[in-house]
Amino acid sequence: MFLSLTLLSLNRKKMNLKSERRGIHVDQSELLCKKGCGYYGNPAWQGFCSKCWREEYHRARQKQIQEDWELAERLQREEEEAYASSQSTQGAQSLTFSKFEEKKTNEKTRKVTTVKKFFTASSRTGAKKEIQEAKAPSPSINRQASIETDRVSKEFIEFLKTYHKPGQDIYKQCKLFLDTMNHKRDLSIEEQSECAQDFYQNVAEKLQTRWKVPPEKVEKAMDQIEKYIMTRQYKYVFCPETTDDEKKDLAVQKRIRALHWVTPQMLCVPVNEEIPEVSDMVVKAITDIIEMDSKRVPRDKLACITKCSKHIFNAIKITKNEPASADDFLPTLIYIVLKGNPPRLQSNIQYITRFCNPSRLMTGEDGYYFTNLCCAVAFIEKLDAQSLNLSQEDFDRFMTGQTSPKKQESDSFSPDVCLGVKQMYKNLDLLSQLNERQERIVNEAKKLEKDLIDWTDGITKEVQDIVEKYPLEIKPKNQALAAIDSENVENDKLPPPLQPQVYAG
Repeated sequence: MFLSLTLLSLNRKKMNLKSERRGIHVDQSELLCKKGCGYYGNPAWQGFCSKCWREEYHRARQKQIQEDWELAERLQREEEEAYASSQSTQGAQSLTFSKFEEKKTNEKTRKVTTVKKFFTASSRTGAKKEIQEAKAPSPSINRQASIETDRVSKEFIEFLKTYHKPGQDIYKQCKLFLDTMNHKRDLSIEEQSECAQDFYQNVAEKLQTRWKVPPEKVEKAMDQIEKYIMTRQYKYVFCPETTDDEKKDLAVQKRIRALHWVTPQMLCVPVNEEIPEVSDMVVKAITDIIEMDSKRVPRDKLACITKCSKHIFNAIKITKNEPASADDFLPTLIYIVLKGNPPRLQSNIQYITRFCNPSRLMTGEDGYYFTNLCCAVAFIEKLDAQSLNLSQEDFDRFMTGQTSPKKQESDSFSPDVCLGVKQMYKNLDLLSQLNERQERIVNEAKKLEKDLIDWTDGITKEVQDIVEKYPLEIKPKNQALAAIDSENVENDKLPPPLQPQVYAG
């Protein structure tokens, strides 16, 4: 009796906690560009889509150039005034000029810092160029990259043969772009990204206007162009030394490791990994998100994210026996990222953002899933006690490793309690789980028994209906057949039967 009451109280406590938890909800409008153009936005672009972000970037850059011109003219006037007023002594002139140089340097530093802060540009000085040259890859990696580059080049040439004259022009444009990029290694990664985006836009416009290529062939051509270009540029533009991408990767990886204690229940993840099919889908989703780092082309990395997301939707559908919603998808994606801890996550996101064909990120399922992944990473970076419906004290204890949620659920008592009591509560928790499983088995057995009884009753009723419709009639046994003349009472008056006679010739 005591055991039953304890199990009942534990079940009620779990149900109450489950009902109090709130899920992670992101309005779908928040995924769109904040300028209202209808395309998907991106945290790396300050919530803008690729097109609007470039417009804002160009507008701010033009404003910066104009302010620099005004600053230069003002400093020139001040210099002339200072020079005119300090002709008396050479020392005064030298002092004024040094003050002018100091003021000019401070003004320019302030302007550059402001613009970088607004657009989160991570370009550094070229001081790390020697370090980059020192970290040369091994010969085996170089050979592998060279083999892959040759294979992609051959595939690209074979693909362009189907376009005839436009194909030759496309190849020339790509070669010219690669030569230009080789001479622009000293540029910041943001400026190299700007060159790549301009190239994508120019080639797409030429395919549509000058060469009159159908829209479906334009998309295929742009995919092949991106594959050819980025395979050759990958080692130069992925996680370059001039950025802090590697630092961000380590910070995210450390953050995810510190959150290893987060359970699916805390995130309200509608996935039951006890179901074998669901467990397989979760493993496939984690494999896909980890495999993203092995790809060299932005489109291939996006494909890994899309496959991971589809496995998540299938896992939710199997668990709930109904199609998954957007509110179910995002918490599950956060859980997959926490459980998989993909390598170089921020570098991959930045690489896709900088060098992927912008049309793929602005529309379509690839853009939708990529935007959700960016939201998931941003949520993990800012995750706090309120996000998980925990008290700040419990959250701090979990983060420092003093305790874990599983222990906290079973031992809600002081640390000085004896081990026997702790083991008893663990056993009660295990019994509660076994009780739930037994109830499911009993319910399934009763359902099977009912199905068998209904089937037997149905067969019996069908047999009775057939018997009533076609009743069985038992006829008497047939008598033996009598002779043909047995009923002829006057057979004695008949002439004798004919006898064969033989006549002599």
